[in-house]
Amino acid sequence: MLFSRSDLPGIQGATRDLTGPKGINKRKLHEGDIAVIDQPDLSRADAQKLIDAKVAAVFNFDKFSTGQVPNFGPQMLLDEDIILVEKDEEKPANKVKNGKKGRLDSGALYYGERLIVRGDELDTETAADRFDEAREALGDHMVALSGNLAEFTRSEAPLLVDGLGIPDVDVDMDDRKVLVVSPDEDVQEKLKDLRYFLREYEPVIIGVGTAADVLVETGHKPQVILGDPESLATDTLRSGATVVVPAGPDGHAPGLERIQDLGVAAMTFPAASSNQTDLALLLADYHGASMVVHLGENMDLDHVFAQSQDPETPSAIMSRLRVGSKLVDSTAVAEFYRVSKSSTGWLWAILGILLALGVIIAIAGLSGDSGFVDNLINSWNSLALNVQELFKS
Repeated sequence: MLFSRSDLPGIQGATRDLTGPKGINKRKLHEGDIAVIDQPDLSRADAQKLIDAKVAAVFNFDKFSTGQVPNFGPQMLLDEDIILVEKDEEKPANKVKNGKKGRLDSGALYYGERLIVRGDELDTETAADRFDEAREALGDHMVALSGNLAEFTRSEAPLLVDGLGIPDVDVDMDDRKVLVVSPDEDVQEKLKDLRYFLREYEPVIIGVGTAADVLVETGHKPQVILGDPESLATDTLRSGATVVVPAGPDGHAPGLERIQDLGVAAMTFPAASSNQTDLALLLADYHGASMVVHLGENMDLDHVFAQSQDPETPSAIMSRLRVGSKLVDSTAVAEFYRVSKSSTGWLWAILGILLALGVIIAIAGLSGDSGFVDNLINSWNSLALNVQELFKS
């Protein structure tokens, strides 16, 4: 859609909405576009996608650099004279429309003369200052994290080394695949992506916290539920699963009274960590799981950097190191079962050909007074003679 006036100030181009969960896809961009993103701490890799697409400007609904990590993406874009505008407070009054002609002027995004959202333009000096400050801060945070890791390892060495305190649940996990399902905003979608894995291997399912409620509601049957009973639905606690309640080092377990009131048997898991997911991973590993598939928030280097000051980060790191090579993220497992549309088309085509051949053979074998095999041979000979006559003529 074009403006009624062609002399409006600012940079003009089609707005491309890339704020969805799949992030930046340069195939959706065109030269001269105004890319609209919602991505904190823009990475070098994503910045390169925007540069390769030759966008004119980028409007970010978050900070290009939050100060948590020293990311180089903003400097790369500014070096290419790409205008950067960021908005990390209120959402736009009007919806950004993908592909609609817009313009950026003094940090504000317009459609024609209509203001969509106003932001702050990022300059080279500010981006460089943020980078230096983030690098210094991250170094300090990692030094503190190393001290916290050492202290956590010192206090929890018996748990991490020999599994001291891990309850002996009456669920056979030895040499079996175990699926640990943690709270996640996309739990149901990720479970759907794992349907072939669930059907093929029938793994032991451990529901963590409120994710156990989702499992029961969607028809999945967890064998183990690990979480605070106060936060779980009654139907979940009475689903027949073995209930494990996290407890402090002194053995005190909040929510145990509710379990007793419901008449449900439960056991406690005393540990210094209160992170339920970490305890579930250690539980599966200790009981001999051959593979532990985790559905929930991923733990990677970016997460460690962002959560370096979180007191639970040492527990998350050490529990995953304890599980080691057996730990696999659910998205990686789902990727193995993903079949492209083109592949599906070929499969249906092959199935159709095989079905047609089966019908032809059945008709040929049943058409005649002789036995099935004799009828099939006579039909084949007749077809061969007809083909020979056709070529002779």
